Amino acid sequence: MFLHLFLFLMVDLLQSVEHRGTPLCFLKRKLSPTHHRDGDLIVGGFFPLIIYEMTFVHFWKYFHTPPEKSLNGFQYQEKHYNQVLALVFAVEEINRDAGLLPNITLGFHIYNSYPNDVNTLESSLMWLSGQGMVIPNYHCEKKGKSLVVIGGANSELSIQMASLLELYKFPQITYGPFDSILTDKVHFPSVYQLSPKDSNLALGMVQLMVHFNWTWVGLVIIDNTRGESFLLDIREEMARKGVCVASIERVPPSEKYTINIHNEIMQRIGGFSTNVIVIYGDTNSLRTFQYAQHPYVIWNKVWITTSHWDFIMRPHGMPVVTFNGSLIFSGQTKEIPSFKTFLRTVKPAKYPDDIFLKRFWHSAFQCPVDTSKWEQEICSHNASLEILPLRYFDMSMSSQSYNVYNAVYAVAWALHQLLIARSEMEYRRDEVSLVPYPWKLHSLLRNIQFHNSVGDQVFMNEKSIPMANYDINNFVAYHNGTEVLVKVGEFIPQAPLGEDFSIHGNIITWSQLEEQTPRSVCSESCGSGFRKSVREGDIICCFDCVPCPVGKISNQTDMKRCIACPEDEYANKERNRCLPKVEIFLTFEEPLGMTLTCTTLIFCLLTILIIGVFVKHQDTPLVKANNIIISYTLLFSLCQCFLSSLLFIGKPTSATCLLQQTIFGITFTMAISSILAKTITVLIAFKVIRPGSRNRKWMGSKTPISIILICSLIQVILCGIWLLVSPPFPDTDPYSEPEHILLKCNEGSLIAFYSVLGYMGFLALGTFTVAFLARNLPDTFNETKFITFSMLVFCSVWISFLPTYQSTKGKMMVVVEIFSILSSSGGLLVCIFIPKCYVILLRPQWNTQQWVNHKPYARGCQQSRT
Repeated sequence: MFLHLFLFLMVDLLQSVEHRGTPLCFLKRKLSPTHHRDGDLIVGGFFPLIIYEMTFVHFWKYFHTPPEKSLNGFQYQEKHYNQVLALVFAVEEINRDAGLLPNITLGFHIYNSYPNDVNTLESSLMWLSGQGMVIPNYHCEKKGKSLVVIGGANSELSIQMASLLELYKFPQITYGPFDSILTDKVHFPSVYQLSPKDSNLALGMVQLMVHFNWTWVGLVIIDNTRGESFLLDIREEMARKGVCVASIERVPPSEKYTINIHNEIMQRIGGFSTNVIVIYGDTNSLRTFQYAQHPYVIWNKVWITTSHWDFIMRPHGMPVVTFNGSLIFSGQTKEIPSFKTFLRTVKPAKYPDDIFLKRFWHSAFQCPVDTSKWEQEICSHNASLEILPLRYFDMSMSSQSYNVYNAVYAVAWALHQLLIARSEMEYRRDEVSLVPYPWKLHSLLRNIQFHNSVGDQVFMNEKSIPMANYDINNFVAYHNGTEVLVKVGEFIPQAPLGEDFSIHGNIITWSQLEEQTPRSVCSESCGSGFRKSVREGDIICCFDCVPCPVGKISNQTDMKRCIACPEDEYANKERNRCLPKVEIFLTFEEPLGMTLTCTTLIFCLLTILIIGVFVKHQDTPLVKANNIIISYTLLFSLCQCFLSSLLFIGKPTSATCLLQQTIFGITFTMAISSILAKTITVLIAFKVIRPGSRNRKWMGSKTPISIILICSLIQVILCGIWLLVSPPFPDTDPYSEPEHILLKCNEGSLIAFYSVLGYMGFLALGTFTVAFLARNLPDTFNETKFITFSMLVFCSVWISFLPTYQSTKGKMMVVVEIFSILSSSGGLLVCIFIPKCYVILLRPQWNTQQWVNHKPYARGCQQSRT
């Protein structure tokens, strides 16, 4: 800064040497144009109206299409003139108000602010020196009326201006976006901000993304402190809402911008894999994007930005393609009464001394600079700003113009309070008016608050400045060249949750190639019936869609996990709904139940027929030799075993559940104990026939009956304990079959259940062992071989039953149990009694006493009968 001041000083000293004898204050250089209106007190205004176009000249030469309007190496920013008119309107309104600053008129001095340090210092020195001079620490005005500066379209310009104005304690009111850096009163004690705080801007943009399900978004951020702060906020909010950053592009500040950097950035942005791009910056830093049309036209991208970057403002004749359909967050403002009426009256004839207005008319209407040559209708003195397209001028008051308007009123109210208490203030008296020292305004500006003409409360204290509210506007460029901003929503951070954000997607016009809402995702949404599975090592927005497992559903898109259906419901084939399960059980009416019932009845009938055969031929040697009482007991037990299987068919009830296992266990125990008694009887009979045997006392009917009673009594005791401690009960099984709820009997105590089975298995194993040891005894009416085979079948059935029962589900568990009962009982019946029936019915000659007498050990066989 001091180097700049030294250079300016040296230039002016050289000029003074060349013009000896000429007063120093009249040595003027060809500096930037200014506009002055006199008054008792002067307010300075710094606005970015003209920017140097050195980079742009090369840009246009590169595309071989020279600009239609080039004013000696600079370009006029037409839309920014709205800010100047807001200042003029406020000054004129205050001067007409008899209640505010009575007998005192405000004037203004308008300067252009360039986007670089040197030119900003030049304009600031012109303000301090007066009369267009650039002389540090020297004022060429005899009557100093300057009090305050309104300027700083962005924080960078504010900082550049403050570096010089702060030396003289001049108050500086910025109208650009709020920047927390300027709240540091140690470094910027004379800078005041009017703009609402935009710390919730990132939240609003992310809510917009969430509303349209845009989860894959690119970011283009200005590479400065403000841009990095916004980047931190929006990335944090995006991560919280599940939105991912596809790419980040940092745009260097304007003073570091070159055509090569621009080309590289546009190529990289065009290569973004996302369809939605957030671009954050201001018009100054991002102005080269206004030229981003050819050859880097970016199609089918939705741009989300703020009104701080006015991309609508661009060179004459250049169509907008890239940014058509953009969504813009604009600070909410109220229309100032009579402002549009004032704008309609603005003409060069009304303000003939306003050099900026003349250049604006020349640039916007393409009219000659010399007003005497205005022959075209559009260049007449009756031409109005209202007919200009949106890219040149906006008749509505922008947020920055609104801040300029409030800044002028803030100065007026501060001066009003100061002049009311003039007896307590110090003044410099001159011939015309009393002018306060500028630094005296600080204490008043710091605490000023008032209601403007539309009722909004205005604060100058940063701690009291409210959060910004936003209108969401849609930029639409029609084929006929008309461009409009359509309000499609709003974001009110202070509103209750759910009412803070609103958007009307049906009235949004997207880019030329998009008729429906664009999609911007890394991976397509997972529909119902699928869940998201994040790829290993990838971000959460890039995922695969995995079908829900059996029994679980997903009835929404992009569900992270599937939800399990309730126990009484099951998932359909698409796995997007839970359907009620149907209660099932093995019924007599269904084919399988009917088959098992018929099989049971057939076996029962066969058993009864065998009993009838034995009763009819009870006097034959074969029947007598097989202990008729044990045979009848065994046959009746097997008949009960067959019938017990019917208890497993039908809807389970408390009675059937109590009888199922107990009758099954007791009847099978009686059958096995009968076979055991029969086998032991045969062994004893062959032992008895030996001379001098002592086993004759075991012969007779009491021994086998005792065996049957004792073995059965033990099982009865076990079943009794089972029924007393934890009896079986009706239960449901919703897990065996996905679509059904199985009605079944719960065993109650598994220990008791397995004790009953274990005891029955122990008897069966013992019977098989005894029969196996006696298998080689003489075979005349000897059934040990048949008993051995029958017990082998019985044990095989029940050994295979356990794993099969555990591996089956649903009704098949009942079927397996019934089949095991029928097959094991049928095996005993067939293997033991069918050979006897064969002899009785088909080989009666073998069932005679003569046949028996000719067989060895016949006497032993005869002794075995009762």
